[in-house]
This record gives sequence, structure tokens and C-alpha cells, in this order.
Amino acid sequence: MTRNRASAKAAGSKAEKDVADYLAQALNDDRIERRVRNGAKDRGDIGGLRVHGQRLVAEVKNCARTDLASWIAEAQIEAGNDDALAGIVISKRKGTTDVGRWYVHMTVEELIALITGQKAE
Repeated sequence: MTRNRASAKAAGSKAEKDVADYLAQALNDDRIERRVRNGAKDRGDIGGLRVHGQRLVAEVKNCARTDLASWIAEAQIEAGNDDALAGIVISKRKGTTDVGRWYVHMTVEELIALITGQKAE
């Protein structure tokens, strides 16, 4: 079945909810939730994620094609909008609905920020 705009939007919304629910349960943190859209100043798809006491922005993707460069750029812009430590991308893995087996993408700078708790300068 090919996706149309409505089915792609529904798949994206479901993926965002599934990721938020999974993270909230796995991290035992009821502050983690799917965010509502913020228009031009979007702050990511998942709210309430924290690392080293700082915000972490997660952008969720459920797409037929991978576009890491634009996804990472989007996560970085949204991290800036949210004054977050880093922005990451969580993408659905083809063939599984188990969110724990999906992929996480980030730059090495974001990885270092997550490990050290400090943004790269």
C-alpha cells in the first residue's frame, strides 16, 4: 500500500506517541510526552526528556526513505528553539513495531554533549 499525505501524517503521529509512551515507561518518567506542534518555533516531537538535568530534543521519523542530513538539521534547529543540550532523531526500523529496536541518529558532537553534559563550542 502506498502512502498518501494523510496516511503518512497518521503514521508519523502514531510513531511519536509510541516513542513517547515507550520512553516514559522505560525511564519511569511521566513527564515524557508527545509534544503539540509549535509552528515555526517547533521544539521537537517528544517533550520531557532530560539528561544531566538539561532538555534533550527528540525528533521522530517514520518514513519510507531515510534523509539523515535533513532530519539531523531539523533536530538541531529544534534543540536550539528549546534551548536543549542536544537534538537526536529516532527513526522507525522497517519490519518492527518494537520501539526499543528502532534507530537513534545524532552527530558526534551531540553524542559528546550527551556523555559530558556540555554542548560543543
